[in-house]
Amino acid sequence: MPVTLTDPTRAAHALICHGALRHNVQRLRTLAPKANIMAVIKANAYGHGMLDVAKTLALAGVDAFAVARTDGAIELRQAGITHRIAVLQGFFNEDELKAHAALGLEPVIHSAWQVDLLERIHPPVPIRIWLKVDTGMHRLGLLPEEFEGILQRLKACRSIEQPIPLMSHLANADALEDSFTQSQLSLFEDIHLTHPEEASVANSAGILGWDQAVREWIRPGISIYGVSPFPKRSAIDEGLQPVMTLRTRLISIKEVKAGTPVGYGGDWICPQPTRLGVAAIGYGDGYPRLARAGTPVLINHQKAALIGRVSMDMITLDLTPLKDSKVGDLVTLWGDELPVETIADAAGTIPYDLLCGVTRRVKFIDT
Repeated sequence: MPVTLTDPTRAAHALICHGALRHNVQRLRTLAPKANIMAVIKANAYGHGMLDVAKTLALAGVDAFAVARTDGAIELRQAGITHRIAVLQGFFNEDELKAHAALGLEPVIHSAWQVDLLERIHPPVPIRIWLKVDTGMHRLGLLPEEFEGILQRLKACRSIEQPIPLMSHLANADALEDSFTQSQLSLFEDIHLTHPEEASVANSAGILGWDQAVREWIRPGISIYGVSPFPKRSAIDEGLQPVMTLRTRLISIKEVKAGTPVGYGGDWICPQPTRLGVAAIGYGDGYPRLARAGTPVLINHQKAALIGRVSMDMITLDLTPLKDSKVGDLVTLWGDELPVETIADAAGTIPYDLLCGVTRRVKFIDT
């Protein structure tokens, strides 16, 4: 006999606010009103659920999507997404190139070997590509000295739809005082002058912090999900709203004496009589194991502090100041009223890591 649990909020769950997605797209439109938006939804939309996010963003008016790999683009097409889709890692082999051609995908060309394959394999219909130039990230992209030779080969290749748009990626745009971004933009401008077609340079930090990075296309990622790319500027400062709120519930409360050790290793000792609460979430759900004592959570809109080590399925909280808290109360780990940036800082990591790390046993609830 099938058994169904009726309360998806009993344990760890993530609320995904589609209204916040729409708000953030509109905010980006305001910042770059003349640019097309290529929404980056790689890594399962930064952990938010790619297909549902893509459908909302499509209705919100984004112009294209970007994913990391071909399989993500195939999943979008199979779900009925008809928007343009750029594949940031391009194709890896002949089978993937044929899939790009069959599904109308737009591979990013970043290496000479991809051009070799394009010259050898001739899809029945020319494909639209993006040509990526390495202006300083030193990850993917043609080196500036390679650019002209590769460009001429692509212009002569009958497998390629013309004209060819350009792309680059900013390495340090989240550091507004760093001059390296300006040097990247200057190098890109020099290259772009030799091939003045549509271009895309600005990631979230580029859109929010570097006006000269905004070209015909912008590629927002983390900002779409309501997170600031800057260490010292909050999402609120940028006019963004958090899309994911991670929550769970209190499952135990007990009173213990001063001197009581808490958690694995017993390395957190109660300095006074303490009201301990246990919440049903841990690193098995994606809560950061390295979150330090004092990391905040919210219970009934009031702050409580993490104590002891994070376990696989549970965390322990100091509820001493929250006399009215009770078993069953909702606990907010990050999101609405508690920025994920704050938790990332307490865990010695970045918001991207936390959002992408939410595991599959967490129930996702669209709101």
